[in-house]
Amino acid sequence: MSSASVVVWCLAYIVGLLMTAAPFGSAIVFLCGVICAIVLPRLKPRRTISRIWIIAGVIGLAAGLYLQIRTPQPSAIDISRFVPKEKQEVTVSGTVEELPKLTRSGKLQIWLNVTGFGEQKADGKLYVTLAKVDGEDLYPRQAISIQGNLYKPKPKMNPGGFDFQKYLAQEGSFAGLSGTAIRLLDTNQKPNWGWWMIQKQIVRSQAKQFGDAEGALISAMVIGGRVVDIPFDIKNAFSKIGLSHALAASGFQVTLILGVLLALTRRLPKSVQFGTGAAGLIIFMGLTGMQPAVFRAVLMGFAVLFGVLFERRVKPLQSLLIVAVILLIVNPLWIWNLGFQFSFLATLGLLITVPAISKRLDWLPTIFVPAIAVPIAALIWTLPLQLFAFGMVSPYCIPANVAATIFISWISIGGIINAGLNLISPAIANLTTPFLYYPTDYLIKGVKFFCQLPGNSIAVGTISLILMLTLYGLICAPWILPRYQRQWWAFLLVGISLVFIPAWYMRSNLLQITAFSVGQDPVMVIQDHGRVGLINSGDANAVRFTILPFLQKEGVNRIDWAVAVSPSDGWSTLLEELPIRSLYDLSGKKQSAVSLEAIEQLTAQKGKHLPITARQAIKTGAIEIQPLNIEPTILQLGIGQQRWLWLKDLPNVSQRQALGSGLSGNEILWWSGRRLQPKLMTQMQPKIAIAYSKTIHPETLRQLQLGLVQIYQTEVNGALQWSKNQGFKTTLEDDESEASFL
Repeated sequence: MSSASVVVWCLAYIVGLLMTAAPFGSAIVFLCGVICAIVLPRLKPRRTISRIWIIAGVIGLAAGLYLQIRTPQPSAIDISRFVPKEKQEVTVSGTVEELPKLTRSGKLQIWLNVTGFGEQKADGKLYVTLAKVDGEDLYPRQAISIQGNLYKPKPKMNPGGFDFQKYLAQEGSFAGLSGTAIRLLDTNQKPNWGWWMIQKQIVRSQAKQFGDAEGALISAMVIGGRVVDIPFDIKNAFSKIGLSHALAASGFQVTLILGVLLALTRRLPKSVQFGTGAAGLIIFMGLTGMQPAVFRAVLMGFAVLFGVLFERRVKPLQSLLIVAVILLIVNPLWIWNLGFQFSFLATLGLLITVPAISKRLDWLPTIFVPAIAVPIAALIWTLPLQLFAFGMVSPYCIPANVAATIFISWISIGGIINAGLNLISPAIANLTTPFLYYPTDYLIKGVKFFCQLPGNSIAVGTISLILMLTLYGLICAPWILPRYQRQWWAFLLVGISLVFIPAWYMRSNLLQITAFSVGQDPVMVIQDHGRVGLINSGDANAVRFTILPFLQKEGVNRIDWAVAVSPSDGWSTLLEELPIRSLYDLSGKKQSAVSLEAIEQLTAQKGKHLPITARQAIKTGAIEIQPLNIEPTILQLGIGQQRWLWLKDLPNVSQRQALGSGLSGNEILWWSGRRLQPKLMTQMQPKIAIAYSKTIHPETLRQLQLGLVQIYQTEVNGALQWSKNQGFKTTLEDDESEASFL
């Protein structure tokens, strides 16, 4: 069996898994294998070629079937089967799977292996959120019962938003529980030994020694961010400038561990070197957990150890491919895990591109070459996937990585030593405090400095799958075709052109309206030929989890105009990330729609805060906005040839007053779903009605149906988008059409 055939079969397995995203994808891989088995022997006669490609086709077909078999499905007594139709408190019992994690809202996230629902037997994996004070001392395999509201997770309700339902399904969970009370089922239960005990002791001791922020960062570099509650402001700052990998234990830490252990045992027999290195890798994986990036790094580390033991040179590319297949046999669903994808692409970049970059940097002192070559190579190979998934890029990524390399190396090595000393003697560990605290503090301050620089992160907009594959083709071309290596700059220019020119053209010609699903505070984004407007911001969570992700994936780096109608705390959160040129404030008599803090932020960014009154028109590009009334709010939008009317909750008295407000001729009605008077409906005569609620008043619904009005509900159908070419579409409908190709 030749190495070439192993490579072909490994690639067939990976491609077979990836092709499950297309209809009959696995069958297509099998058909391609058969075609290659027929055609290739005629081009290059070899006895074994046909057999190799037939086997490859079968492997690709089997990979698709294997993925379907391993895809989690709820059992007959899965906890998701017991979700009540109406909201009510229930009691679920089970055992804790792993240590609780802190969420952004300050609650604890717990994975519960269910054993019962009330008095009934149940099973499955449940996602639980609980008040921090109630769950701080929970530990794995502890038997508990939790009282709370059981629910089914929502699918993605907004474009660019988080698909909570898909996330839970990938974890093998199909229901969630918002816990209100917890009870221990066995008060005499003693915890069984587990790696979590060491994890908890390391995290607590380093937090006590270095402080919450610095201690969490050091612990994350030792045992990974998955088991450490890193403050979200630090996590966001590292992510913004492309240093997320520093918070995740993976290949860098494995390289350090193996390098130190092999250096210490270099004079000892090969078997001792292998045993010492293997013990270090096993301990590292036990402490960090079964994460794809860690598992990949550990398996690659074992490949190096086997090379040392048998005194054979390891073929890194083949080893990486074999490790990928091993991981995808363990869990084929990891093929869609972004951590898995980024980890392998970054490693591939280091193996292929670092030597070429290092050769061109040979004029620098040797010590600086890896610090520059490694982040450049990793960025080149992960950037297309990053643009496909997030649409964001940081211009300071490479300088930040180069500047942080020495700090990350020092903190990682020192953190491992400090963790070991804390397990033995905290008094001795305290001697290392100044050697670790100050570098960690400088690293955090340096990252925040980069985050404060102008243009610290740029929204390019997400790219298509075809464009991502094209970019990887351009990256691979100089490697596959050595004669064109000197022309690498031409491939770079083509890639940049393919990303930026089509994106600029599309944004310059786009007229699109998006009405979001964010509860009772309606939010709308209007994209008008390169200009972006926002009506309302929603609360801080709506901004953080819905509005900002959407704008980033659309390539928006600035909001040209915004209208604040409903009072909310979201404007301040939004202004922390995106500047606003002009913010129009429709404040009523009782409360301002924009907080003083947001106005100060706006002024600091040289934006304009412009209070407006009823009948005062706002015209920007093809958009015209006119508040017909302030309290209650009646807002008329002229968008192209369309006229939209937004009615905020109108009591009967206000509806009678509104009859004389010139409401006729509005094609699209946007309202809360509450009752509208028949006379008002007759005067408006809308063609399309959009309710930002789960329910519509029965009388109003009946009148709309009698008038053959097309009705949408953003809280039921997901966000609603309108564009000139495609008309109206909802997020759930769009996802279903995309899922038909998966």
